[in-house]
Amino acid sequence: MTQLPRRSFVFSGLAATTLAACGNGVGSRGPATIDARVDSTLAQLYSDFPATREVAEKSVGMLIMPLVTEAGLGLGGGYGRGAMRINGATVDYYAMTKLSTGLQIGAQQYAHVLFFMTDEALQNFRRSPGFAAGAGATYAIPDSGGNLSAETTTSLAPIIAVVFGQAGLRVGATLEGVKYTRIIP
Repeated sequence: MTQLPRRSFVFSGLAATTLAACGNGVGSRGPATIDARVDSTLAQLYSDFPATREVAEKSVGMLIMPLVTEAGLGLGGGYGRGAMRINGATVDYYAMTKLSTGLQIGAQQYAHVLFFMTDEALQNFRRSPGFAAGAGATYAIPDSGGNLSAETTTSLAPIIAVVFGQAGLRVGATLEGVKYTRIIP
C-alpha cells in the first residue's frame, strides 16, 4: 500500500468520526438539554410504537440515547449522549461511542433505547467502567407497521435494544464495537 492510500484511509476514518460527533449533544448546555431530548425521544417512541410502553413498565431501567450519529468511509464512527432512567427519574448520563471498519460508506442518525429487564443486567451495566453492548442484548428494529411485544421479548433477553427514527443512509459490511461510558455533562 502506498503512502497516499494509507493517508486517505486514516483521514477518512478521522473525518467520519468527527462528522459523527457533530449535531448530537457534543457541547450541549448540560443535563437539562439531555433530559429534554430524552423526554422528547420517549414521547416519540411511545407514540410511534405503543407496545414499547408495556416493555418500559416491565423494565427495571432504561438507557435512552436520543440521537446517535454515525458516518463511515472504510473506517467509521458514531457518537451520542443520553440518560439512564430508573423509575422515571434520571440517575446517570452516558456517552455512546461506536467504531467500525469494513466496506462502508454513508452517514445516518437514529435514536435507541436499552430496556434492562433484570436487576442483574442493570447492575452489571451500571458497575462497569465501560459497557460494550453485544451478545447480551436483543435488538428490535420496528418499522412503521411493526409491533414489539413485551411478552415475547422479556423472557428472551436481559437487555432489549429498540432502534428507531432512522434517517440517512449507511451501507456496507462491517465489524463494529459499541461502548457506553458514564459521563458528567
